[in-house]
Amino acid sequence: MSTASTTRLDLTTPPVIKSLQMKALIVAAIFGVISLVVAFSSPVSFFRGYLISYMDWLGVALGSLAILMINYMTGGGWGTSVRGILLAAARCWPLMAALFIPIALATKFLYPWAIPLDSIADTAIRHHLHEHSFILHDYLNLPGFCVRAALYFAIWGGMTMLFSRWSRELDQPPVRDMSARFKRLAAPGLILYAFAISFAAIDWVMSLDPSWFSTIYGLIFVAGELIAAICFTIIIERILYNYRPMSILLRPSYVHDHGKYLLAFTMVWAYFSFSQWLIIWAGNLPEEITWYFRRLHGGWQFVGLFIVIFHFFVPFFILLSRPFKRDIRTLVWLAGWMLIVRYIDLFWHIAPSFSTNFPGTMMDLVSYLVLPFAIGGLFVAFFCYNLNQRPLIPAYDATAQSALEPEHD
Repeated sequence: MSTASTTRLDLTTPPVIKSLQMKALIVAAIFGVISLVVAFSSPVSFFRGYLISYMDWLGVALGSLAILMINYMTGGGWGTSVRGILLAAARCWPLMAALFIPIALATKFLYPWAIPLDSIADTAIRHHLHEHSFILHDYLNLPGFCVRAALYFAIWGGMTMLFSRWSRELDQPPVRDMSARFKRLAAPGLILYAFAISFAAIDWVMSLDPSWFSTIYGLIFVAGELIAAICFTIIIERILYNYRPMSILLRPSYVHDHGKYLLAFTMVWAYFSFSQWLIIWAGNLPEEITWYFRRLHGGWQFVGLFIVIFHFFVPFFILLSRPFKRDIRTLVWLAGWMLIVRYIDLFWHIAPSFSTNFPGTMMDLVSYLVLPFAIGGLFVAFFCYNLNQRPLIPAYDATAQSALEPEHD
């Protein structure tokens, strides 16, 4: 496709995104007010739901960054067609960095290491921290918690800003190939992303129970974030599919690739999750099995069974169908469902640390149901703002020219 023909195709975001932004802000306002009521009524319950919802939407932003880097490494029209969506989601990192501040200020409501030892209700955790006091002095303390969080966001934000700056250069003529530059950052960037989210998962989630540890825990979060990001991308591209230019750019073969990636990420998530369970079950060590013991009793076992069936088995068998994966109108329903189940998976990982019985107090339940919409509304609104600032595809990227060509079957 020539430069002239490239410019004739309007690559700007359709007006429906502005409408989506307004609706997201309304949702954020309504559920935000309810969340504030919960916060003043029961701060403990509020921050419990806040942490789960925060990790859920953070996964969409960081998973989008990871998929973006995968596309820069491997190439292919499947990523070029949604590169604007992925980059807009990744560019929500400033919002997520700001939303982390309440967690940093409320560690005493969430983390047992942030309160005096004598105040810890769980005897196993109290005994573990007493026996391993060096953990509190050397790692699990508020200054280290905040410094490491700042480092994580600096890594994620730094990579996102570089990709965004370079991509902006390709919005202006002439057509040129900058794929080598993107690859040079994407290769180490994927490694940095994996390490950063692994340590973040240890700090923000695993430390809810400092007496327990797992070396594969961070990889479970990596796989979960990839699932959340590809599902979010599929939903947005379905919304855009009714309008130009996405109706022209999104080919069945690209949708098929997105479905295959969803299948692959689901299988990787299942592999990591099962591997952790198998290793701990085979080891049969008291300091390791307590984490699963809490999640297999008190009603939590039914949540776990729900996740096994509807987070893996049902999506796995559905995604084996080639026609299903090639039709955006059917794939979007599974993507929406997977986003819901992804939240339930995080709920099962985090909430049992606060209560041995499902689902906890009534205020806990309200918090778990309200906060995802409050934070999600803000995220979607900020995402729509980002998406409106740039073309859906960099028109002068030489590697994107094939995606801009009309499809000939």
